[in-house]
Amino acid sequence: MIARVPFDEGSLTGTLTGDTRWPEGDWRNIYFAGDRLADSVAHADGLKPLLQPGLSMPDLALRFILGQPAVSTMIPGMRRVAHVEANLAASAAGPLPERLMMELRRHRWDRMGPL
Repeated sequence: MIARVPFDEGSLTGTLTGDTRWPEGDWRNIYFAGDRLADSVAHADGLKPLLQPGLSMPDLALRFILGQPAVSTMIPGMRRVAHVEANLAASAAGPLPERLMMELRRHRWDRMGPL
């Protein structure tokens, strides 16, 4: 299985807020339309208390996916060299501890919306 968009278009990086805006014509204005941005931010914020020292939101997302036996490949976005380096470091770190994996499974949600 190939896991694409592991950061949910940025919401799982922990950098989006309810006030995040994109330029006119940017497709994320459609993706995060209506309550979708607020819902995405709320779900991401619910994960932040699970972060351990040295673990970022992108690390959490990537390493959670790496812990799924069916996943063989991920396609995370990388706009900067620092993103490439961080993604490689998350991959090298391997799966998260099983206890954290179980806790993260409790945060699963089915997104409803236009896409």
